[in-house]
Amino acid sequence: MIETLGGAFLIALMRISDVTIGTFRTIMVVQGRKYQAAAAGFVEVLIWIFAMRYIVQNMDNMYNLLGYATGFALGNILGITLEQRVALGYVQINIVSRHKTAEIADQLRIKQFGVTILPGEGKSGEISILIAIIKRKFLKDLMKTVETIDKRAFITVQSSRPYRGFMHGSRV
Repeated sequence: MIETLGGAFLIALMRISDVTIGTFRTIMVVQGRKYQAAAAGFVEVLIWIFAMRYIVQNMDNMYNLLGYATGFALGNILGITLEQRVALGYVQINIVSRHKTAEIADQLRIKQFGVTILPGEGKSGEISILIAIIKRKFLKDLMKTVETIDKRAFITVQSSRPYRGFMHGSRV
């Protein structure tokens, strides 16, 4: 019985590992990090092949199948959680504040965020749009700064892949 459960546990660990790596690989592909994605894919598939080999050799063991499914589910959770903490890549933040645009821009610039202010016009008149492109790892800090100044600011966040250029005064 210990060997039966041990095999299922090993399969679950392999699946947790390869799915977690697969999550990072997918994000690296989207961000155009081809060499890192290739290396991660190599390790991911190697682990997967070992897990599948073990399962096929022991297909009659229901615990192995449950270990496989459990590892896949937990690997997704762990992969997403770790990726959110590592926060690879860049995001573009668009901020619309009715009355506190200048104050938000000033505070973000004090914190070394590069901010551009664009004029706009909405149904109720003129507005300004703040745009910042930052590393994802700084997103919580930026959001906290904006929310302490204007809790009602309209904020959108989207993934960004800078092409070229230099962002003066921004965090590196």
